Amino acid sequence: MEFQKDRDRIYLEDHSGKLLAEVTFPEVSPGVVQIDHTYVDESLRGQGVAGQLMEQAVRQIREHGWRAVPVCSYAVSWFQKHPDWRELLG
Repeated sequence: MEFQKDRDRIYLEDHSGKLLAEVTFPEVSPGVVQIDHTYVDESLRGQGVAGQLMEQAVRQIREHGWRAVPVCSYAVSWFQKHPDWRELLG
């Protein structure tokens, strides 16, 4: 599974370009991103894809030196379960 990365988005498409999974984290103020959306297509649910998306997102956020504000329910829950990444919260 090869995720694609944009500045504020990590996603997965099938061979035809159909969106299968994504997490978005637009910058809401200088150095602060808001994790506002996660999506996993029904065909991939239950396989840990959302967690993989979040892992990729927080790594990218850390690499840029940004702070994260999770607002989507999955992201909020993910940070509660992964205290080792809470230093990114801002």
